[in-house]
Amino acid sequence: MHPAIFRTSAETAAFCSQCRRDGKTIGLVPTMGALHEGHLSLVRRAREENDVVVVSIFVNPTQFGPNEDLDKYPRTFENDVALCGSLGTDAIFAPAPADVYPDGYATYIVQERLTAVLCGADRPTHFRGVLTVCCKLFNIIAPTVAYFGQKDYQQTVVIRRMVADLCLPLRIEVCPTVREPDGLAKSSRNRYLSDSERADARCLSRALELARTMIAQGETDAWAVINALKNLIASTKSAKIGYVAVAHPDTLEPVERIEGTVLVALAVTIGGTRLIDNALIEAPTA
Repeated sequence: MHPAIFRTSAETAAFCSQCRRDGKTIGLVPTMGALHEGHLSLVRRAREENDVVVVSIFVNPTQFGPNEDLDKYPRTFENDVALCGSLGTDAIFAPAPADVYPDGYATYIVQERLTAVLCGADRPTHFRGVLTVCCKLFNIIAPTVAYFGQKDYQQTVVIRRMVADLCLPLRIEVCPTVREPDGLAKSSRNRYLSDSERADARCLSRALELARTMIAQGETDAWAVINALKNLIASTKSAKIGYVAVAHPDTLEPVERIEGTVLVALAVTIGGTRLIDNALIEAPTA
């Protein structure tokens, strides 16, 4: 199956409007392309649950900060189209930046509190760009459901909050992180890594494994877990820690005592490549 490819917001909106008039549900998978198994797992889920599947492929310039990797971000459009087609995708929305942000564009969505921590602390304009482009996609496509991966956990929290706060009529589904056999989370940026850096990147999943072990064994001091994870990551020479956090899974605020379910989140730069990962870990009951 070869999906329809739409390059403008207007033609995409017209296609989706007709689908809704026909009584069809629409599943949206927003991506920046360079598709890997993580993205494809979302497409499969959307295909299982909806009449129509739309994948957006757009390297969104507003979520990249100064000196980040906008220009070198991998772009593999033809391969992405083939992968989407193999999974039964109905349509791909692949606009030019000028379609999404025309001359004079001046309206952005800014969310308070949830975007001030974790990745937002290091990338202060990132979530403004994410929320703005997602809101535009939701308005253009008007999906029944939009699918995101847990690897970008903070993103899922801030998008769900936006959907609730702005009364947007769709459901957000968060799907499990897809990993390589050695535990590294699938990411389009993994292709930046050299062979030695790829081996070093295993320190992220090893750190999460250590957190699971410590919490399963009864550790309730969040700082003890954080320090142990930092020591493990720091033993990898090419690794530079952005943050190691133990936080509440809904508010993203740091916790001091581990009880119930907590989010353990990491940002680590390996060589010149910033990687993130996380795990939701439940403390044992007394």
